[in-house]
Amino acid sequence: MTIRGNPDFSSLLYFIGKQFTGISFDLIWRREVRGRENIPPHGAGVIFAANHRSLADPNLVGSAVPYPIHYFAKEELFKVPLLGWYIRKVNAFPVRRSAHDVGAFKKAKTLLELGEGLLLFPEGTRPRTEEKRWAIKPGLGLLACQTGKAVVPVGVRNSENFTKLGKVRVWFGAPMPPPVGRGRDPGSHVRRPRPEGVIRLPLLLVAIRVLPDQTEAAL
Repeated sequence: MTIRGNPDFSSLLYFIGKQFTGISFDLIWRREVRGRENIPPHGAGVIFAANHRSLADPNLVGSAVPYPIHYFAKEELFKVPLLGWYIRKVNAFPVRRSAHDVGAFKKAKTLLELGEGLLLFPEGTRPRTEEKRWAIKPGLGLLACQTGKAVVPVGVRNSENFTKLGKVRVWFGAPMPPPVGRGRDPGSHVRRPRPEGVIRLPLLLVAIRVLPDQTEAAL
């Protein structure tokens, strides 16, 4: 399998890391994964968009995808000896979280156009309060529109209890194609109620939030 967009990629390190974390999640944290049939084949170019609750989330989701994918990682991690070298080898690339990182956006766009898979967290970082959860950051919708690539919503549950060895769940939803009108955020007219009134929320986050609950109710 050819991985494009990262000349430093090491298939051996990625394989070892994926197998180790995947087996650990399955045996120790009793990971439950559903919806793998919704994952597009490698080469299609796809955005995996997941909610973010734990430092374990990138590996939790990435090890459930049958092929290597790419990740954002805060640029400070690349300055840590050995760690920076390793994460670059396993397809992470730096992003500045303190500002709109045009370079990271262009990198993500290039990877998608090359047919690669990309994991993003629309919330940007791990929300510390319920009030900040499910608030999407700008850019993901624009990325999907400009590349014409589908977005696979990924619902992650209970990873915030990772250190307590609680059971974790990962659900992959059906791919969501970008809107016909490129260059604008998809789902900008979808709404949901909140105590202080009604606000706009992208359809993507609605899917991420309710996907595991809907699946569980249907069992």
